[in-house]
Amino acid sequence: MSGTALMMLALGLGTYAFRLVGPVLHGRVELPDRVRVLLSAGAVVLLVALLATGALTEGGEFAGWARPAGVAVGGVLAWRRAPFVVVVLAAAAATAVLRAAGVP
Repeated sequence: MSGTALMMLALGLGTYAFRLVGPVLHGRVELPDRVRVLLSAGAVVLLVALLATGALTEGGEFAGWARPAGVAVGGVLAWRRAPFVVVVLAAAAATAVLRAAGVP
């Protein structure tokens, strides 16, 4: 078995184990409130970091100003609880208009 196939198998088994742990331990493990708050904050931090890297970089370099502006438009609309389709279309439209105007 090649190293790549072995690593894929290990990752698959690890993913399955993580998915299985939730239902198996449900009701048996009680997390303290402080841990729940920290886990919630950690999830938000990870999502913001993912958003920032996706919005600000392309190929390891700055993506230009149009993309972050479009993401900001989408973020404001999502914060204002606009429908998902409106958020996506407005963000794409803002980015497209800025790029058509020559903003990188």
